[in-house]
Amino acid sequence: MNGTAGNMSRRALLKTGAALGGGVIAGMPLSRAIWAAEGKVLKARSGSDIATLDPGFYIGFGDIDVTNCIYSKLIRYKPGSEWGWELEAAERIEEVDPTHIRFHLKKGIRFTGGYGEMTARDVKFSFERVIKHNSPIKPDWGPLDHVEIEDDYTGVIVFKTPFVPVWNVALPFGVGHIVSEDAVMKATGNGSSFGMKPPAFSGPYVLAEWKAKQYTLLTRNPDWSGPKPGFDEIRIIAINDDKTAERAYQAGDVDFTGISLDTLSTLKSNPPAETKVEEHSSLRYYWIGMNMDHPKLKDINVRKAIQWAINVPQILDVAYAGQAEVGTGTIPPGIVGHREKALVPPEGDLAKAKEFLEKAGVSDLNLTIDCLNESTYSTIAQTVQAQLSQIGITAEVNVQDSGSYWALGMESEGDRWKELQLTVMYFSNLPDPHYATTWFVQDQVGVWNWQRFRSERYDELSAKGVTISDPNERAKVYQEMQDLLEESGAFRFLTYGGDPVMYRTTKTQAATLPDGRPLFLNFKQV
Repeated sequence: MNGTAGNMSRRALLKTGAALGGGVIAGMPLSRAIWAAEGKVLKARSGSDIATLDPGFYIGFGDIDVTNCIYSKLIRYKPGSEWGWELEAAERIEEVDPTHIRFHLKKGIRFTGGYGEMTARDVKFSFERVIKHNSPIKPDWGPLDHVEIEDDYTGVIVFKTPFVPVWNVALPFGVGHIVSEDAVMKATGNGSSFGMKPPAFSGPYVLAEWKAKQYTLLTRNPDWSGPKPGFDEIRIIAINDDKTAERAYQAGDVDFTGISLDTLSTLKSNPPAETKVEEHSSLRYYWIGMNMDHPKLKDINVRKAIQWAINVPQILDVAYAGQAEVGTGTIPPGIVGHREKALVPPEGDLAKAKEFLEKAGVSDLNLTIDCLNESTYSTIAQTVQAQLSQIGITAEVNVQDSGSYWALGMESEGDRWKELQLTVMYFSNLPDPHYATTWFVQDQVGVWNWQRFRSERYDELSAKGVTISDPNERAKVYQEMQDLLEESGAFRFLTYGGDPVMYRTTKTQAATLPDGRPLFLNFKQV
């Protein structure tokens, strides 16, 4: 999940973020229009607005950028060029055996609002509520059974079966955040999602203000007794379009932002004054998805015709100025299970595509392609539109704002999923193959599995993969899973993109994950 790019990723349901533009487009910098005072302030751009501040029900990776600052986890990701974790709320944590993890909390971590010290009871409540209330992101916890409490600060996380991704997904990311049981129960009555109204905070910052589609303001938590972070305030401005964000940076509205791949070479050779440009490999994956349940796409021969008609290098040349590498599946290079090549060659084959259409007995086919209203995605859609026309398929491009787009395949949001045909999709990702594949099991049909792909074998492998600790054996499982996705005809993998960033060296020393995502708590003032 971004997504993650959020970027989010697959988690961006009902994201409210839209291309902000705002003061930049109007000619007045946002910094003057919004912010009155300056001080020890970090001004950063987010690729999406926050959609929820409940970490047990997070939607986009942008949500996590904020919740990382206002709550605490047992462990957290370390900044740097290699994936790893470090202790946060836990003083100690150990794997007792493949299904039991014992933790001991640090003393003195307090919740705001008079809700007292964090205890193992809060950890139990926070983790179990994700399963109890059937959160859309409960796959992050895999086969979690329960948390046993040994004393006020000590507990044991118990899984029904081994869950290897717990160290790369569950504990250091979204569902690993710990909320106050007393505060959440008082606010919700049953422990369900509290949405955008956190009843208590436990991190170095608290939410001071949020303005939808504009900005999030975080200020220091007066109850925080741990190490002080680098800034008095963090101002996160929601700008989902890279080009708009680059203009905002030039105008001084933000001091940290992601940048587009097609301007990367220009910015590297001629960066703005006092600016550092960094390149980061992306964990996101992009693909053209097809709704297998739609009458026009039920025939696998039609889907395969579309797969073979799509020329991926052409798309990347147009949409990314040739700066993005061809993708081979959902798992990027460097992560266990990455495939060296896809089953369908990147260039496709128009003659073969036409053969599949003839086999299906289809002619004069009219389809729709839905995509986000951002330049990269609309360019991809238009390029696919042109490529499909070469085999006699007419495709209409439907450009959607983020709130509309990320509800398209969700059965909970109405019946639009029934009309969904082709989509330009991307999901954000974490450094574990489970996260890159779990969204296509049968339980996810009508949630994040918009292709409505169903495979007993795939589900079997998904359950097996999280129990295997040997990376070579684990890789075989996830490579087969990606083969099954591609063999269905419902997926045409495109790229992993890239996540370059730039920041003003006179304002901050940025701290990011290996994929370029910011860890605001680790940013330092210059």
